Amino acid sequence: MEDVDSRHWQKAMQSEIESMFDNKVWSLVDLPKGIKPIGCKWVYKRKRASLDLEIWQMDVKTAFLNGSLDESIYMMQPEGFIEKGQVDKNPDEPCVYKRIKGDKLVFLILYVDDILLIRNDVGVLTSVKEWLAKQFDMKDLGEASFILGIQVIRDRKNRTIALSQASYIDKILSRFSMQDSKKGMLPFRHGIKLSKEQVPKNEHEEQFMSRVPYASAVGSLMYAMLCTRPDICFAVGIVSRFQSKPGPDHWTAVKHIFKYLKRTRDNMLVYSGGDLVPVGYTDSDFQSDSDSRKSTSGAVFTIGGGAVIWRSIKQSCIADSTMEAEYVAACEAAKEAVWLRQFSIDLEVVPSANKQITIYCDNSGAVANSKEPRSHKRGKHIERKYHLLREIVQRGDVTITKIASAENLADPFTKALPQKSFDGHLENMGLRDMTHLL
Repeated sequence: MEDVDSRHWQKAMQSEIESMFDNKVWSLVDLPKGIKPIGCKWVYKRKRASLDLEIWQMDVKTAFLNGSLDESIYMMQPEGFIEKGQVDKNPDEPCVYKRIKGDKLVFLILYVDDILLIRNDVGVLTSVKEWLAKQFDMKDLGEASFILGIQVIRDRKNRTIALSQASYIDKILSRFSMQDSKKGMLPFRHGIKLSKEQVPKNEHEEQFMSRVPYASAVGSLMYAMLCTRPDICFAVGIVSRFQSKPGPDHWTAVKHIFKYLKRTRDNMLVYSGGDLVPVGYTDSDFQSDSDSRKSTSGAVFTIGGGAVIWRSIKQSCIADSTMEAEYVAACEAAKEAVWLRQFSIDLEVVPSANKQITIYCDNSGAVANSKEPRSHKRGKHIERKYHLLREIVQRGDVTITKIASAENLADPFTKALPQKSFDGHLENMGLRDMTHLL
């Protein structure tokens, strides 16, 4: 505020705000979903005498605040009086907060009542901890070692961080009576086809499956898959399609995943302190779903040598060519890349955040169509929403680049692979046996 009487304006504004609080007519709250807040602005008025007369005036201070309302009204905070905490919320991930002062930074990651604090300066960390202690009844658990069932293992000498769910895997193996089973080599057997037709065929199978905790087992596997085990992503995606009426063949496939986890319980996601450039990979099979003839999209993004985003999901449309299936998969991967890029920019600590993200695809037709329309006869029927891919490419957020199928890290997210190929892809996405760290 640069007006010559700015100190008087500020005093008047402060008085107005204090009246609001004194009359208890507002409180700061999170805006409910679906509610549009009313905007506000400061209105200033100069009051001066035009005639040399004695005039007395009485006023009920902020009289409108003494009325009663039958409803709640949501309003934006007045400019200059926004109440701030110690940290700023990330606009792209509401559970991530940051505080940066010069070269000193601290990140706060929140999941319900579990909090992780990441810092490069003890003073800033202490300040945030003290602020949190004033807001809530806090308990300082020291350096992070376990969070949400995930063990955090740090090797400062080699500048790596490893995430392990070995103890969680032991727990679910015991819960579903698989702790004494044989060890499996792969999470999903090559050549196995599952369908909704493989329902219980007789009364014996019906009774058997009624005692099988199928949905609970799939849910337990899904938690491991979402957190640290991209290697079981494809297999869990397949068995999760049959939760409404599973049969013995479906349950056998679930148990096979447990057997694989028993053998690989010590596999961890490892991130290095080197390259922080995000790289994406996308792939698709073709009409592999026996029931719907839909294809499966796969994608994985790596940073620092380890996977940070991965997915294996049945497409919502039926593709009539491998190019279309790969194009649809590339579009879904590009949308993930847009989020990842913006999230990295907002963190303000990733040097390469403003650069476009490279997504590798092993289909030449999909790569060409991501840049401009090709072969109108073959692609004119593709749903318009998937052409968002071209816009994302044209504005420079991502680039789609050809890669050999054997080098595509997204391959194990769309199909069952031979052992050698499967293990090679896991190594390249940072998933490896790190028993020596336990």
